[in-house]
Amino acid sequence: MIRILIVDDHILIREGLKKILLATDDIEIVGELGEGEEVIGFLKDTYCDLVILDVNLPDINGLDVLKKIKAAESGIRVLMLSIFPEERFAVRAIRAGAMGYLTKDSAPGELIGAIRKIMSGNRYITETLAESLAEVVDSNLDDDTHKILSDREFQVLLAIGRGLSLREISDELELSQSTVHTYKNRILKKLKLDSAAHLIRYVISHNLSDQN
Repeated sequence: MIRILIVDDHILIREGLKKILLATDDIEIVGELGEGEEVIGFLKDTYCDLVILDVNLPDINGLDVLKKIKAAESGIRVLMLSIFPEERFAVRAIRAGAMGYLTKDSAPGELIGAIRKIMSGNRYITETLAESLAEVVDSNLDDDTHKILSDREFQVLLAIGRGLSLREISDELELSQSTVHTYKNRILKKLKLDSAAHLIRYVISHNLSDQN
């Protein structure tokens, strides 16, 4: 029996995932959570084989939750699930220890296939993601300052690069505008830039706009 924890802040998504998973005889859902901060405490008390983890959670970035799970050295596998396309966060997720990355518009069969591959000890890597990983390996990114950004800061940087306003970023990432403003200021400081226009130019010049 494969014991799975679902972490997603949208009830409809969780219900959809449960419907797909419970139609499979050898899968058991041990819990569902809507916030990332609850995950580590839950896993301390409940045995779990796999966590299906949303990237965009309201309280803490899913990639940060992933890192906490891996730091606990529990052996629990993580499959990231997101509305964002692979090109945007999949490489970061895999490098942080995720065993796979799926978008929420993936077919039910692909989800089950990904779970089975992961539980067999292999990563679930789509062809698109494999190409992205190969590009990372082949590229010399040592001089790219944005690598020092946290995952949430990187999210905000990409959104700014798309020309979104603070309000639009707030809505998309489910953060308050003041929090987005704080992230923006941190990014400016880390990248040693002084305006949103320079951030947009940075995103374009480093080809980060391709990840949107």
